[in-house]
Amino acid sequence: MVDHIVDSSEPRGRVHIQVGPGRRRRWSDEAKGRIVAESFAPGAIVSDVARRHDISPQHLFAWRKAARGGRLSLPAEAAPLFVPVVTELRGEGGMSGADRSSLITIEIGGAVVRVARSADPAWLRDVLRAVKAAT
Repeated sequence: MVDHIVDSSEPRGRVHIQVGPGRRRRWSDEAKGRIVAESFAPGAIVSDVARRHDISPQHLFAWRKAARGGRLSLPAEAAPLFVPVVTELRGEGGMSGADRSSLITIEIGGAVVRVARSADPAWLRDVLRAVKAAT
């Protein structure tokens, strides 16, 4: 007894067979940086940016975390701007000229950070990020 007969004379719909790693794609660091920079733009919604580039929001959040950690570079026009360096120190009471010349003074967001020239750059980066986040 036959419940259903298939007519094979009519053309069927197209079937797409994927071989290999599936949907896995390789993104260049430049492409990742452009997408991350787009997601950091004022008013940007991460889900919308991810949808436009056909990636999951979780994937984009991982790239954003890598950018914040310094493991992914953003395009030059999207890189944060730095404050100008002051090469002339203002007179401060109680500090000798040798002590003043060994310090770097950075004014950012209303805060003043003074650091010795021999300070660890990674430590200084973390301090400046903390100051920026607090202001």
